Parts: sequence; C-alpha cells; structure tokens
Amino acid sequence: MNAGRKAHWERVYATKSPEEVSWYQPVPALSLQLIEAAGILQDDPVLDVGGGASTLVDHLLDRGYRDVSVLDIAASALAAARDRLGPRASGVRWIEADVTLFQPKRRYALWHDRAVFHFLVDAADRDRYLRVLQRGLQAGGHLVLAAFGPEGPMRCSGLDVRRYSAAELGTLLGPCYRLRAEAVEEHRTPGGGTQKFTYGWWQAAA
Repeated sequence: MNAGRKAHWERVYATKSPEEVSWYQPVPALSLQLIEAAGILQDDPVLDVGGGASTLVDHLLDRGYRDVSVLDIAASALAAARDRLGPRASGVRWIEADVTLFQPKRRYALWHDRAVFHFLVDAADRDRYLRVLQRGLQAGGHLVLAAFGPEGPMRCSGLDVRRYSAAELGTLLGPCYRLRAEAVEEHRTPGGGTQKFTYGWWQAAA
C-alpha cells in the first residue's frame, strides 16, 4: 500500500466528518441511476472503489443488492460507513486497500468508482488501476466511472487531479469497453461550491 497516499486520506477523515468532505452526497442519484440501468441481478457482485464513507452502499442495500463490497484506502472511512450501517454492515464486504495494488480474489459484475480515478495523476498509477480493473471485472461486466470533468476543479483535498471528458476516459479504457451512457453532473458540495463531474457507463467485452 502507498503509505503516503494512505496517510493523506486517513488525515482527511480524522479532521472531517463524512458529511463535510466535498464529495459527500446524501443520495448518489446518478450513480444509482446508471447502476440500475446496467440491469445486473441483485445477487450479482458489486464493488464500490473508493467507497469509504459514501452512502452508496446504504442505497444499494435498500434496493436489495445482496453482494456489495466497498474498497477504500482509509480504514477510518470504512469504519465510519460500518458505524452508520450498524447491523447491516455485516452483510457488506469491507476491503482496506490501495486500488492500484489491489489483488481481486473474485470478479465483479459491476465496478463503481465515483472519485478515485481522477486522483491518479501519474500514468503508472493509471496503468496499474486499469490492470486491476481488467482482472476484477467479469467478461461482459459493467463499469460506472465518474471523474472531474473538463470544467471541474484542478485540485481536491490538497491534491492535484486530472480532469476528463467521457471520450478521454473511453480512450484510456480502450476498445474492450463499450460506452453505454454518459452524463455530466454539477455536484453541490457541503460548503456550497459546485464541482462538475463526468460520468460514464461502459460494458466490458463478453
């Protein structure tokens, strides 16, 4: 695990509540819309990369999804989500890992990442992420990926980010992923600012 990267995110969650971080969404509506559009079964395995303290897992459980895993580099973020879920947390697989070094032990029907990929400003980290994605996603599986759009912030949480259009994300993913839908979201942060996100839903080759 990248010790510096982990230390950074542990500090973020040590100094802010989950509801105070800029990416907080009480209801991740666009992510849920794209996940449901993918048409996976409720027993299919779903992985939320960088899910941390996100409320996505709550809403997936509410909708009857029964095989949900949440991966995050920050143990404190995962702990916050477990505490919030209470007894329901036992029905979720919690994975503390740097996604660029993650070694999937299974393949997922759907891989969701709302705000990790845009922090990978080094090409080597992006390449590692994409190799992990290839190993972890089922043939014909679905990818819901969101990152800051071309008009989004250039920095977040004290770190540089890389901004993308859906076409640029598609170029990085390569021809084995077919774009099924794309959208732009103007996310309202808890502090009252606005961040523009690019969302895409891709399907891997069967």
